[in-house]
Amino acid sequence: MDRANIDVDDLLKVIFALVIVWLLLEVLGIVLNLTFALLDALPMIVAVAIIVLIALRLTDRL
Repeated sequence: MDRANIDVDDLLKVIFALVIVWLLLEVLGIVLNLTFALLDALPMIVAVAIIVLIALRLTDRL
């Protein structure tokens, strides 16, 4: 078998697999970016939670 003798179906399978890997890496990158954005916003979320708890305590709802 010659190196240059590749079936079109095999070549399409390789390209398909590479595109799937590329898309999975893109999705993983988006998930990681969202996770780090949430971690960066964590102090603000904690501050809002504390303000809500204090407001609920002052209005006797807690």
